Amino acid sequence: MEIILTDREADVMQILWELGPSIVADVRVALHDELAYTTVLTILRTLETKGYVSHTEEGRGHRYFSTVKQQAARKSALRHLTSKLFKGSTELLFAQLVSERNLKPDQIRRMRELLDKHSDEENS
Repeated sequence: MEIILTDREADVMQILWELGPSIVADVRVALHDELAYTTVLTILRTLETKGYVSHTEEGRGHRYFSTVKQQAARKSALRHLTSKLFKGSTELLFAQLVSERNLKPDQIRRMRELLDKHSDEENS
Protein backbone atom coordinates (compact mmCIF):
# COMPACT_ATOMS: atom_id res chain seq x y z
CA MET A 1 0.00 0.00 0.00
CA GLU A 2 1.42 3.36 -1.01
CA ILE A 3 0.91 6.00 1.65
CA ILE A 4 1.25 9.57 0.42
CA LEU A 5 1.00 12.39 2.95
CA THR A 6 1.24 16.14 2.61
CA ASP A 7 3.38 17.91 5.20
CA ARG A 8 0.32 18.90 7.26
CA GLU A 9 -1.11 15.38 7.03
CA ALA A 10 2.22 13.96 8.18
CA ASP A 11 2.19 16.32 11.17
CA VAL A 12 -1.29 15.14 12.16
CA MET A 13 -0.42 11.48 11.65
CA GLN A 14 2.68 11.91 13.82
CA ILE A 15 0.47 13.19 16.62
CA LEU A 16 -1.93 10.26 16.27
CA TRP A 17 0.99 7.84 16.35
CA GLU A 18 2.42 9.51 19.45
CA LEU A 19 -0.77 10.19 21.40
CA GLY A 20 -2.97 7.39 20.13
CA PRO A 21 -6.68 7.95 19.54
CA SER A 22 -7.40 11.67 19.94
CA ILE A 23 -10.15 14.22 19.58
CA VAL A 24 -9.69 17.17 17.22
CA ALA A 25 -8.95 19.58 20.06
CA ASP A 26 -6.11 17.35 21.36
CA VAL A 27 -4.56 17.12 17.89
CA ARG A 28 -4.87 20.88 17.45
CA VAL A 29 -3.09 21.59 20.75
CA ALA A 30 -0.28 19.14 19.94
CA LEU A 31 0.47 20.70 16.54
CA HIS A 32 3.45 23.06 16.33
CA ASP A 33 1.48 25.49 14.18
CA GLU A 34 -1.64 27.24 15.39
CA LEU A 35 -4.37 25.99 13.09
CA ALA A 36 -8.08 26.59 13.33
CA TYR A 37 -10.19 23.77 14.74
CA THR A 38 -11.97 23.44 11.39
CA THR A 39 -8.65 23.15 9.55
CA VAL A 40 -7.51 20.28 11.77
CA LEU A 41 -10.90 18.63 11.36
CA THR A 42 -10.61 18.96 7.56
CA ILE A 43 -7.16 17.35 7.61
CA LEU A 44 -8.45 14.47 9.73
CA ARG A 45 -11.41 13.97 7.40
CA THR A 46 -9.10 14.01 4.37
CA LEU A 47 -6.89 11.39 6.04
CA GLU A 48 -10.01 9.34 6.75
CA THR A 49 -11.07 9.58 3.10
CA LYS A 50 -7.62 8.33 2.10
CA GLY A 51 -8.05 5.38 4.48
CA TYR A 52 -5.20 6.36 6.82
CA VAL A 53 -7.42 7.37 9.74
CA SER A 54 -10.73 6.25 11.18
CA HIS A 55 -12.84 7.41 14.09
CA THR A 56 -15.16 6.31 16.83
CA GLU A 57 -18.04 8.41 18.04
CA GLU A 58 -17.58 9.95 21.42
CA GLY A 59 -20.52 12.00 22.60
CA ARG A 60 -21.13 14.69 20.03
CA GLY A 61 -17.58 14.44 18.69
CA HIS A 62 -15.23 11.89 17.24
CA ARG A 63 -12.02 10.28 18.44
CA TYR A 64 -9.65 9.76 15.51
CA PHE A 65 -7.02 7.04 15.27
CA SER A 66 -4.46 5.92 12.73
CA THR A 67 -5.27 2.88 10.61
CA VAL A 68 -1.75 2.67 9.18
CA LYS A 69 1.43 1.91 11.06
CA GLN A 70 4.12 4.56 11.27
CA GLN A 71 6.70 2.12 9.90
CA ALA A 72 4.53 1.47 6.82
CA ALA A 73 4.26 5.22 6.18
CA ARG A 74 8.02 5.63 6.54
CA LYS A 75 8.72 2.80 4.10
CA SER A 76 6.25 4.20 1.60
CA ALA A 77 7.70 7.72 1.85
CA LEU A 78 11.22 6.40 1.44
CA ARG A 79 10.24 4.32 -1.61
CA HIS A 80 8.58 7.38 -3.14
CA LEU A 81 11.59 9.62 -2.43
CA THR A 82 14.04 7.04 -3.76
CA SER A 83 11.99 6.57 -6.91
CA LYS A 84 11.48 10.28 -7.63
CA LEU A 85 14.83 11.79 -6.69
CA PHE A 86 17.37 8.97 -6.78
CA LYS A 87 16.35 7.03 -9.92
CA GLY A 88 15.24 4.14 -7.72
CA SER A 89 18.75 3.68 -6.34
CA THR A 90 18.94 3.11 -2.61
CA GLU A 91 22.73 3.30 -2.98
CA LEU A 92 22.47 6.89 -4.27
CA LEU A 93 20.10 7.75 -1.43
CA PHE A 94 22.45 6.27 1.15
CA ALA A 95 25.46 8.06 -0.37
CA GLN A 96 23.55 11.35 -0.23
CA LEU A 97 22.59 10.83 3.41
CA VAL A 98 26.14 10.03 4.41
CA SER A 99 27.76 12.84 2.42
CA GLU A 100 25.36 15.60 3.49
CA ARG A 101 25.53 15.06 7.22
CA ASN A 102 28.23 15.53 9.75
CA LEU A 103 27.83 12.10 11.22
CA LYS A 104 29.21 11.41 14.65
CA PRO A 105 31.39 8.34 15.17
CA ASP A 106 28.68 6.52 17.13
CA GLN A 107 26.18 7.14 14.32
CA ILE A 108 28.61 5.73 11.76
CA ARG A 109 29.21 2.72 13.99
CA ARG A 110 25.47 2.04 14.27
CA MET A 111 25.06 2.38 10.51
CA ARG A 112 27.87 -0.09 9.94
CA GLU A 113 26.26 -2.50 12.40
CA LEU A 114 22.96 -2.24 10.54
CA LEU A 115 24.68 -2.85 7.21
CA ASP A 116 26.60 -5.81 8.65
CA LYS A 117 23.42 -7.27 10.13
CA HIS A 118 21.62 -6.86 6.82
CA SER A 119 24.53 -8.44 4.98
CA ASP A 120 24.60 -11.39 7.41
CA GLU A 121 20.85 -11.92 6.95
CA GLU A 122 21.24 -11.89 3.16
CA ASN A 123 23.99 -14.51 3.33
CA SER A 124 22.04 -16.83 5.65
